[in-house]
Amino acid sequence: MFARTAFRAAQPLRQQARRSYASGSSAGTPWGKALLLGGGVTMLGLGGYAYTNTSVPQAKAAASAAAQGEGMSEFLTRSGTSTEGMTPYLKGGEQGWMGLKLESVEDVTHNTKKFSFSLPDPEMVSGVFTTSAILTKCVPEGGDGKPVIRPYTPVSPNNAKGHMDLLVKKYEGGPMSTFLHSMTPGQTLDVKGPLPKYWWSPNKHRHVAMVAGGTGITPMWQLIHEIFADPQSRTKVTLVLGNIKEEDILLKKQLQDLENLFPRQFRVFYTLDDPPEGWKGEKGHVTSELLKQVFPEPKEDNIKLFVCGPPGMMKAVSGPKKSPKDQGELSGILKELGYGQDQVYKF
Repeated sequence: MFARTAFRAAQPLRQQARRSYASGSSAGTPWGKALLLGGGVTMLGLGGYAYTNTSVPQAKAAASAAAQGEGMSEFLTRSGTSTEGMTPYLKGGEQGWMGLKLESVEDVTHNTKKFSFSLPDPEMVSGVFTTSAILTKCVPEGGDGKPVIRPYTPVSPNNAKGHMDLLVKKYEGGPMSTFLHSMTPGQTLDVKGPLPKYWWSPNKHRHVAMVAGGTGITPMWQLIHEIFADPQSRTKVTLVLGNIKEEDILLKKQLQDLENLFPRQFRVFYTLDDPPEGWKGEKGHVTSELLKQVFPEPKEDNIKLFVCGPPGMMKAVSGPKKSPKDQGELSGILKELGYGQDQVYKF
């Protein structure tokens, strides 16, 4: 039987939130909605907010502190991600390959970097939408002269003006990731897109459940960003995120901040193959026991599951995609738990 409560150890701030999250209704005002009014933060429905046992001033301070994180203020203000009236750089169709100049590079982990590419006009947006990806192209040095093409999902907001950001892990022997990690500011990358994936609209699903591994978090983040920047969003999101070590977890701070801002709407469960001493999350690969505990039941109405990660994880959890346009048959853990083909989407 699927559990309605989560079982992993949590910080005191989140323990009360877990109980509220598991029993919260999707009707009415969006959970934990925060509005910026007159320069101050007003919390609506504090009885169901994370700060259940906290005074209003403390709740304001905590939310403001969370908003200081990279890009978090947009979630606090629920400013949305609309690109209406903005000029997109990437327009798809017959546009062809376009050049993007690398503006800056930031080390994120020992093998992952964030690349910020500037758009030709500071008022332009990338043209990426939820959910979609781009193609990148390079000709590696020392190769056979043939171009290498790989897809990536930008981690910058769809309506970010003047730049587009990629989060790229370097894989040994990976020609595209090696090329990107060798790039320096001022160099140009060929890109093309956007490539449509799963069409999203506000409140399309009552509950979204995600399984991601490693850099498979990037398409999930694009959807998470869309959901929680929307002032009218009522969609719950449950994310199970697997990695090898704790230092491999990408976007962890942003995810934690969102949990604290929207505790009745968003939960993350981490699992590590090689956890450090004292680790309070899950250990090992994603299991049917974990997903049964934290995911909505297959019989629940209007739910959607998303999966993205390395081939081994995809095979175990949902079965692989056959091609970019063919989802392939559902298999693995999700099929064993009773989910249907139409309830699962593989990025």
